[in-house]
Amino acid sequence: MPEIIIRIGPGGRRLTLTQKEIDRPLGQADASRRRPIRLSLAPHLPLLVTAIVVVGLSSAIAFRESPFRRPQPVVTTVPEQVVAEPATPGPTQPPATSPPRNPAPGPQIIRVEPGASLPTNRGIVVRDPSALGQNLRVAHLPDRDLIEETPDGPLPVRAADGRRPMDVYARPWSGARGARIAIVIGGFAISQTGTQAAIQSLPPEVTMAFSPQGNSINRWMQAARQKGHEILMQVPLEPFDYPNVDPGRNTLTVDSSPDENLRKLHWALSRTTNYTGVMNFMGALFLADGAAMQPIFADLGKRGLLYLDDGSSARSTAPEVALSNGVAFAAGDGQIDSTRDRGAILKKLDELERIARAKGYAIGTGSAFAETVDAVSSWVQEAKKRGIEIVPVSALVSDPER
Repeated sequence: MPEIIIRIGPGGRRLTLTQKEIDRPLGQADASRRRPIRLSLAPHLPLLVTAIVVVGLSSAIAFRESPFRRPQPVVTTVPEQVVAEPATPGPTQPPATSPPRNPAPGPQIIRVEPGASLPTNRGIVVRDPSALGQNLRVAHLPDRDLIEETPDGPLPVRAADGRRPMDVYARPWSGARGARIAIVIGGFAISQTGTQAAIQSLPPEVTMAFSPQGNSINRWMQAARQKGHEILMQVPLEPFDYPNVDPGRNTLTVDSSPDENLRKLHWALSRTTNYTGVMNFMGALFLADGAAMQPIFADLGKRGLLYLDDGSSARSTAPEVALSNGVAFAAGDGQIDSTRDRGAILKKLDELERIARAKGYAIGTGSAFAETVDAVSSWVQEAKKRGIEIVPVSALVSDPER
């Protein structure tokens, strides 16, 4: 191939070109002489890996429902299929039972919160009665859970959760352990004008007992409960020299059968509601007969009612029969109006105060005479100034369940 020699410049620089170089377009180098371009990734490999990791994590977080939070597990319930096994003959073994927490013998103290169900095992139940009572604003309304509807009428009964009428319908009190006196006035609803005047005059701390022989008992019950009184229902019991001395219709007698006496008791109990228990009206002969008293107290214990003995009979078997049937029991310390004179009644009330200061409490009973209502109304106000607390009768009962 011919060569062409070109001298450039004064220095005579020599440039030798071949024919092909002459024919090549100006500014283009020989492709055969080009150096290959090599890219080295080694210095940049750590940065590239880091970028890939960051992009991957960002994508995972972006497509997640709740980033950086552990999702709540989805719980599915699969019904268990029970396959009945064919019965096989032979002796059956009793199911194993877990050992009791407290294997020690004897009664156990069981604390029950308000509204909790009563334990089925036997024991001494400790609960706060004040937490079970009615609100005083609705104290005139019966608690439907404490009523048993019968052909005789509505009867008091324990609630399914164990609450008793004597707790729910009780009037609240301070719970202090100073000198305490309960005053129970009976015979309400017999005289309409006398009942109305007594409810208006008597302090709300006084307990009222209604006679089943009276009229408009539900009306007077509501008026008394709205005023704040705790109430009892009187039950006519056979006195000595009966029927010459007659407590009234449906009197429980020693010669009647237990079923007949229970029917008469239920008649008295059905006359109204919202009472904490019963007290005797007369009944010296009946109270002395423990066999006649037994079914009566068994029914009272089942229904959760207290029993107040007015203390008029020295031969009364009520304390023993009440204890054997788990009935909350109290006995009066004296009748305050055996003499219907205001001065004599005030002396009896002062005697009650001496008893209360000596043993801590006392219970006085009386009838809804005008003289009694007047004397009690004035005496209670003075006694409270002397530090005596007038309490409902439910506060002074001996209660096997408390």
